[in-house]
Amino acid sequence: MRDDRVRLEDIRDAIEQVEKYACGGRQAFDGQELVRVWILHHLQIVGEACSGLSEEFRRLHPDEVWADAAGFRNILVHHYFGIDDEAVWSVVERDLPALKLKVNQVLQGD
Repeated sequence: MRDDRVRLEDIRDAIEQVEKYACGGRQAFDGQELVRVWILHHLQIVGEACSGLSEEFRRLHPDEVWADAAGFRNILVHHYFGIDDEAVWSVVERDLPALKLKVNQVLQGD
């Protein structure tokens, strides 16, 4: 079983993988299928890792971000053909940097 620290590292690593190709901007996301699939796949990893964080971790680090990421993963997986590209790109631009900062703060505090 993966512990919380490993899951946080998974989240951080997946965010860095998104950043690698998100730097091409919305145009690359919309126009290049491989970039779109890459980003969606790693967002799913972020959500899956967040959903696996222990109850103890969530008590020590109460923040809606963990549940929000897990919920977004469920949308990506279960409503794949109805994904809202605007919502995805908003997560990439707005939410991932804040999540990465939070993850790094927690990892540095351990």
